[in-house]
Amino acid sequence: MSSVLTVPFEIVTPERLVLEQDVRMVTLLGGFGELGILPRHMALATAVQPCLVRIRLEDGREDVVPVSGGFVEILPERITLLADTAELPGQIDVERAQRAKERAERRLGQTAEDVDPDRAKAALTRANLRLEAVAEHQRLNGFLGSTQEARV
Repeated sequence: MSSVLTVPFEIVTPERLVLEQDVRMVTLLGGFGELGILPRHMALATAVQPCLVRIRLEDGREDVVPVSGGFVEILPERITLLADTAELPGQIDVERAQRAKERAERRLGQTAEDVDPDRAKAALTRANLRLEAVAEHQRLNGFLGSTQEARV
């Protein structure tokens, strides 16, 4: 029997369950800064900023999931992240993310009245997080593959 504790962790978007996994630790950017969440963490609920959610399994493997923001509920026996958007790194289309980044950068450079700079900044942040997630996933030899839907 392992002496390392784990806690069930879910990432849910309005469209689907992205991930359901027992984890050793989750790190994310909360409303007031970076949070490292371990099993038996005190109860907490907070906003989640756009970030790479870092996930560590019992065996020490790590991976990341890009989220565009949301809300996390932390209980001693479970962590639930309700994300605006999230996708597993193995499911990210790198070319599409690069095109989205370029499109957002072009829009930010425009001065037209029909360009919403806040929306363009959010799109740029999402695209950058997606690209960063793919690179980090490859660097870590991550466990979140393209065929994974829920439980690993």
